Amino acid sequence: MGARLVGPDGGGTVDLETAAGVAVRALRDAGVGAGDRVLLWADNAPPYAAAVLALMHLDVSLVLLDHRCTPADVRATALAAGASWIVTDRTDAPVPARAVPLPALDGCAPEPGFSIDARPWRERADALITWSSGTTGPPKGIVRSGEAFLGNLERTQRRFGYRPDDVLMPLLPFSHQWGLSLILLAWISGASLVVAPYTRVDRALRLAERTRATTIDATPATYHSLLNVLARQPALHGAVATVRRWCTGGAPVNPGLTERFQQVMGHPLLDGYGSTEAGNITFALPPDPVACGRPLDGVEVWITAPDGRPAAPGATGEIWVRSPDLFTAHLSAAGIEPMDHRGGYRTGDLGFQDADGNLHVLGRKSAVHRSGHTLYPEAIERTAERCGRPVKIVALDDDRRGAQLVFVVADPDGGTPHAWWERLCALLPAYEQPNRVLVVDRLPLNRTGKVDAAELRRAVLTEFGAEPPSPQSPPSPPSPAAVAGDPVHRT
Repeated sequence: MGARLVGPDGGGTVDLETAAGVAVRALRDAGVGAGDRVLLWADNAPPYAAAVLALMHLDVSLVLLDHRCTPADVRATALAAGASWIVTDRTDAPVPARAVPLPALDGCAPEPGFSIDARPWRERADALITWSSGTTGPPKGIVRSGEAFLGNLERTQRRFGYRPDDVLMPLLPFSHQWGLSLILLAWISGASLVVAPYTRVDRALRLAERTRATTIDATPATYHSLLNVLARQPALHGAVATVRRWCTGGAPVNPGLTERFQQVMGHPLLDGYGSTEAGNITFALPPDPVACGRPLDGVEVWITAPDGRPAAPGATGEIWVRSPDLFTAHLSAAGIEPMDHRGGYRTGDLGFQDADGNLHVLGRKSAVHRSGHTLYPEAIERTAERCGRPVKIVALDDDRRGAQLVFVVADPDGGTPHAWWERLCALLPAYEQPNRVLVVDRLPLNRTGKVDAAELRRAVLTEFGAEPPSPQSPPSPPSPAAVAGDPVHRT
C-alpha cells in the first residue's frame, strides 16, 4: 500500500499516487508539459501535495512561492522566472502566465494504472526554484537540480527511517523547503501525510488524535503555542499519545523551550539544521539528541574562525557545508548564474561543533527569525520604502516568536503611526509586517552620512523599552508615538 493523503478534517483519506494521477490528467488537459516553468502559489491543501508530485511527473521546472506573498510579488517572480503557468488557489494573481485553479486538480479520473515517474525530473538542472529574500540586491531564485533535491531526501529517509505505518503531520507551509520535503518523504517512505490546520494548534492537536499521528514537525514558535494550549486545555494531552517524534527547526531553539517541552511532554524536541540552498544538513535523533545533531551521510560541516582557519571543537565561528545536495545556480531577470561550491558553501550562520561532531547553531548575523521565517530587514526595508518615505527596521528579541520588528518611518509631515502601519501592511506579506511603528522627523545619521544604527536602536528602546510586550497580552491601542501590529503567528 502506498502513501496516503489525509485531509484537514481527518477523513477523506486517498492514495497519494492516485491523487497525483488525477492532477496529472488535469494539468495535461490544461496544456502543461515537460520543460514548462510552473509557479505554485497556494496554501496547504490535499490538492497541493498532489500537485507537487504531478508536476514532478510532468518534468516541469517548479517555482514555489509562499501563499502570503502579495500579488505584486507574484507578478515580479513570474516575470523574473519566466513562468508560463501558475497553479493557485487565488483568483487575484496578476501574472503574465496561464492559470490553473488548484481545486480543479481533483476534478477528473486518474489515468489507469498510473504511478509517479520522477526519473526525468531528477535529471532536470532547474527542477526546483525557491526565491531568496534579496539581502544583497534584487531577489534571486535558488535553483536546485532534481538530483540534489531528491538525493537529499533519500539521505534524510536513511537517517530518520520513516515507515509505512508512520503518520506525518507537519505544522508548516508546504511552500517552504521543510514542508515540501515532508510531502516527498511521505511518498518515498509510503507513510501517511496529514494536511493539518498549521496556524491553529488546538485544532491540529485534535486532528492528531483522530489520525493517530506519529511525527509532528513545527517551528519553535509553534511549539511555544502548543505548550500554551496544553496549559489551558490539559485534556488535550491525550490527543498526542501516539506521537513519538517531535521535530523542530527553522530557527535556533531557546534552551528554555527545550527544557519546558521535555518536562510537559515527556519527549525531547528533535532539532535539525538545513536551508533552502542545501536542503537538510543535520538532525538530532533519540534516544539522546544533542543540539542539531550530526550531518547526514555524505554531508560535511565545519566551522571557520574569524581569521578563516578551522575552529577548534566548541569554538564559535561561521558554519560551512560541503554537500552533493547544494543549489547549483541563481536565477534572476538576467538569467541563470551558475554557482561554484567546490570550496564549500558559506552559510552565513554562526555556531560550533562539539567533540562528538554535533552542530550547535547560534543564529545569523544579518537575519532575524520570526514565527518560522528567516527575515532580512534590509530586504524588507527596500519594499517598505515603496510607501514614499525612508524606512528602517529595528528587531527586538522575542522568546516566543524570535523577533518583533519595529519599523521606523521618517515623516517630517507628522503622519500618525497607525496610518503608516496600514500603508506598510498593504505593501508586505503578513510574515514581514511590522509589530510596531515609530514615526520620526528624520533618521539619525553618522559622520559618513549613513543611518546611525546604534542611535536608531537607542531611540526605539527609549520609546518602547528593552523588552517587547508579552505575546499573551492584547495589542496596545494606537498612541501618539506608536501602534502595535497584528501577531504574525495566530494560534
